[in-house]
Amino acid sequence: MTSPSGPSRRQVLAAAAAAAAAPLVAAAPAHAAGAAGKRTWDLTLLGTSDTHGNVYNWDYYRDAEYDDSKHNDIGVAKLATLINQIRAERRGKATLVLDAGDTIQGTPLATFYAKQEPITSTGEKHPMARAMNIIDYDAVTLGNHEFNYGLPLLDLWIRQLGFPALAANAINAKTGKPAFLPYVIKKVSLGFAAPTLRVGILGLTNPGVAIWDRGNVEGRLRFDDMIATAAKYVPIMRERGADIVLISAHGGDSGTSSYGPELPNENPVALIAQQVPGIDAILFGHAHNEVVERFVTNEKTGEQVLLSEPSKWGQRLTRMDFTLAREHGRWTITKKSATMLNTNTVVEDPKVLAAVRAQHAKTVAYVNQVVARATVEMSTVESRYKDTPILDFINHVQAETVTKALAGTQYADLPVLSQASPFSRTAVFPAGDVKIRDVAGLYVFDNTLEAVVLTGAEVRAYLEYSAKYFVTLAPGAPVDPETISDPLVPDYNYDALSGVDYDIDIAKPVGQRITRLVLPGTDTPVADDAQFVVAVNNYRRSGGGNFPGIVKTQVYNEQQEIRQLLIDWAQEKGTIDPADFFQPNWRLVRDGVPVF
Repeated sequence: MTSPSGPSRRQVLAAAAAAAAAPLVAAAPAHAAGAAGKRTWDLTLLGTSDTHGNVYNWDYYRDAEYDDSKHNDIGVAKLATLINQIRAERRGKATLVLDAGDTIQGTPLATFYAKQEPITSTGEKHPMARAMNIIDYDAVTLGNHEFNYGLPLLDLWIRQLGFPALAANAINAKTGKPAFLPYVIKKVSLGFAAPTLRVGILGLTNPGVAIWDRGNVEGRLRFDDMIATAAKYVPIMRERGADIVLISAHGGDSGTSSYGPELPNENPVALIAQQVPGIDAILFGHAHNEVVERFVTNEKTGEQVLLSEPSKWGQRLTRMDFTLAREHGRWTITKKSATMLNTNTVVEDPKVLAAVRAQHAKTVAYVNQVVARATVEMSTVESRYKDTPILDFINHVQAETVTKALAGTQYADLPVLSQASPFSRTAVFPAGDVKIRDVAGLYVFDNTLEAVVLTGAEVRAYLEYSAKYFVTLAPGAPVDPETISDPLVPDYNYDALSGVDYDIDIAKPVGQRITRLVLPGTDTPVADDAQFVVAVNNYRRSGGGNFPGIVKTQVYNEQQEIRQLLIDWAQEKGTIDPADFFQPNWRLVRDGVPVF
């Protein structure tokens, strides 16, 4: 990782050039005869992505083995078993293993070694470094969530890996040079008497980091367009001897962005394949989709580029197979395909489990600490479409924190509103003991609390934008809670506000749905020029979700993690009682008639 004031840690371009001349890891030989008598060889690429801190097949929020409605399994330990099986089956043949990012955030295990006992303080090896080093990847691409805990922790994690971490479009803002290794060129042996195959691997991270982790990267890193970066480096890699070019990209294939047009495209993988010549295949992630095999025709060469995305959390493993022939002194790919393997078909790898066992056990003990007692059960099951106590718990703590912090300032007399999203559809505070894992299950992201000032008109525009989450339903039409939301809008991009009373009329078109917006407990409409302080998480305030009006200078930002504020409040009170914070203030209606 480049220091903001110093040279690149790896002297990036020099290292990349050196990689073109020397192998990082040698692969075993393999060869076969083609159907027409022409000799062919094969190469297999195994791909993972979006493992998000999952090593064990374990749900830390339920304190139980992971399971879902489709009986998926999760975790790097499961991936390791599949990878080892394929390597064993292909013994003597060339096999590469890549990851497309989002590795060190997403579970209490990952959070524990970033927040409670950060590896930057203890010097301990990160659990994801331990697990992935056993698998012995050939390279990993940095995902946007790699930047969540700051650059020092990211830099240390990279140094703990036994393989390269790539991100060609992450640029040192002061030097203008790559902040990380852009690519590697690996020499792969394909078999007896066969010339060496040189495989170029380019890593591309997501430019949304500039918004989502602005506090960690602003003034230090910039994130260039993924398409332009691929167009820059693919010819360089070819000139430096790459026979085939693979891209490991942390961006989806939809061609759209969640944050609006102000930054390079968030999900440009299909566009990269279409517009940049010289690419043979792309392993991608970020969208958490299962894309087994997709071919995109390059508009300049007519070549078919193979794309695959292996879902999330270690549920799937991408397998790409390439058949190669040697023609006129050059390697050509004569056939390529992709399949997907399900990790619920195998047991966990014992070596990976052993390497992370102590860290897993420490995390389990931590999340099972009791923080308070709840007077009644509170659940998020209905929080997407009903005002519920458990979401008001978040809003109450956030508003209370900001109100206390602004006492004695010029903003002290302004009403404080608060924003919360239904991150989980399954979080529950049980009646009785509430543990850290229950709170972590409610607030699954490592967001910090900020606050800005909005006018009444801006609050209305904000709520109108949030209300696009719901599909349009005419009065009298059947209502199914499972299909009441637009599948293109994720739950984390729907916000409920506390501190004002409002109706969302889902019979009306998007942009005309906030039919009642009044001061709490009154019939007094919120004036357009009224002013409010709005407590908001850093993701939203930085532009995540592209909500209007919220990207502005903060009046509060003490870098307090919201999850920890919730834990601290519960510990201090000792009791979580809805009577202390539940203020029903919004509802879904159709022509003024409540939906529920």
